Amino acid sequence: MTMGSTGAAAVAARSAFADQVAAKGHAVENARAAWAGLEAAFAAGVLQRTPALDAMLHDLAVALDADVAAGQRLGGKSAEAARFILRAIGHELADA
Repeated sequence: MTMGSTGAAAVAARSAFADQVAAKGHAVENARAAWAGLEAAFAAGVLQRTPALDAMLHDLAVALDADVAAGQRLGGKSAEAARFILRAIGHELADA
């Protein structure tokens, strides 16, 4: 079992993720921004990467790239998948 990241920076990173997920705008673009924020927090050592988070982020990447690879505009299934995966990541971040 891994111990969750603590401290003001970890709390701020979790809060920033939640704010980005809840932001008005396109779900896919919000997901990309939230993902970028998490990657920055991991790189800075503010949050701890877990195997579950890695798996969820991989799933998110697949969902975000699905429409682009098919030559379609973003939205639809990718947006719904992104929202679902982001909710799961939010729950997992409590322990990251």
